[in-house]
Amino acid sequence: MQNSSVLSVKDLNQIVKDLLSDAIGQVWLVGEVSNFSRPSSGHWYFSLKDDSAQVRCAMFRNSNFRAGFTPQNGQQVLVRATVTLYEARGEYQLVIDKIQPAGAGLLQQKFEQLKKRLSDEGLFDAIYKKPLPENIRTVGIITSSTGAALHDICQILKRRDPSLHLIIYPTQVQGSEAAGQIAKMIQIANIRQECDVLIVGRGGGSLEDLWSFNEEVVARAIFASQLPIVSAVGHEIDFTIADFVADVRAATPSAAAELVSQDSLAQVKRLQVQEQHLSMAMDYYLIQCREKLNKWRHQLQTQHPQAKLAKQLNMLLTYRHTLYDNIQQYLLRQSNRHNQLDKRLSRVSPQNKIHYLQQLVGQKQQQITHLAQQKLTQSQHQFVLQTSQLNSVSPLATLERGYSVTTNQNKAVVRFSEQVTVGELIITRLKKGKLISQITKIDE
Repeated sequence: MQNSSVLSVKDLNQIVKDLLSDAIGQVWLVGEVSNFSRPSSGHWYFSLKDDSAQVRCAMFRNSNFRAGFTPQNGQQVLVRATVTLYEARGEYQLVIDKIQPAGAGLLQQKFEQLKKRLSDEGLFDAIYKKPLPENIRTVGIITSSTGAALHDICQILKRRDPSLHLIIYPTQVQGSEAAGQIAKMIQIANIRQECDVLIVGRGGGSLEDLWSFNEEVVARAIFASQLPIVSAVGHEIDFTIADFVADVRAATPSAAAELVSQDSLAQVKRLQVQEQHLSMAMDYYLIQCREKLNKWRHQLQTQHPQAKLAKQLNMLLTYRHTLYDNIQQYLLRQSNRHNQLDKRLSRVSPQNKIHYLQQLVGQKQQQITHLAQQKLTQSQHQFVLQTSQLNSVSPLATLERGYSVTTNQNKAVVRFSEQVTVGELIITRLKKGKLISQITKIDE
């Protein structure tokens, strides 16, 4: 073997670390926290595991202070991490820069991924947005037949334009089957061609409640629709994938009803529609700018000197641990040497030990004598005290004073007339002897 092919352990670990970083880089993953520790340095160390595997993780202080919470053992979390190698021990690990509780975080990640993919495909582009007809006579509503959103839309349409004809396409708006039903109703409305515009939406709720309108099947059904679609999902602050694909986004179901209906101020309505188009375009532009900003932020983080600082910190921790071990070993050797010298000195001069043992024997004898005398005094005093107490409560002392003690057949002392019955035998104990009597009468 040539010398050029021989690697040191350090070189090998560096090569493996570079391979891991280049081949995998930054990843998102979810798992359960275990063996969580937080040393005085402020860094977090724990394992991330699932049913069949686990991996060691580190989250340094400059990253974990932005987490907003402290993970607990057994908690499911979603993390963004860089796959790397801890060179000092040759162990592969994850260096985490972002962490959040699993659940809503997974849905948000899924939302962002689908939004980016559909945006890249052009489903959000303004050139595909169909304008609302100027003369709307029939409105189709795709929502729950029992929801508050349908009631609000119908009430507003009836108030603003009673001549409008409404067609309800009932569907589930929440649950595992809701997305498929919504997409199917959009397809049915396009096949029938019996309305001028479609309102697709529901009332407000959590991200999980609105998730049916974040499904890809709904987004593609809206994009493929020949009928103009107004998305009206949730409250004003709620945004779904359906909002970005739809021709017009309404902040609420009530706002959608306002958009598709005309009143005496038709010009105002057209201005509102244009405002909605402008708002959607601005929202989409801002989203693109935000995505570019996030992309640049990610590039900055990957090229940030923090990674090198983290490596130097690991080396510093390793050197500190080695120094501590060396000091402990040195102190242990010096202590052993001192003990050996002390033993040699003791063997050379036994008189000190003899004198010490003689003093110790004398002290022990005095202690034993004192303790024995003290114990004997305490026992005598305790005996006199207990004898006096026993005599004071003894029934014999009561009998000595001329009293008697009567018991029933159950050998229970009779204190009340209710304890005996007529015909029952009772025993009366005197100072000397006892009497056996039968109850002939009880005087209450």
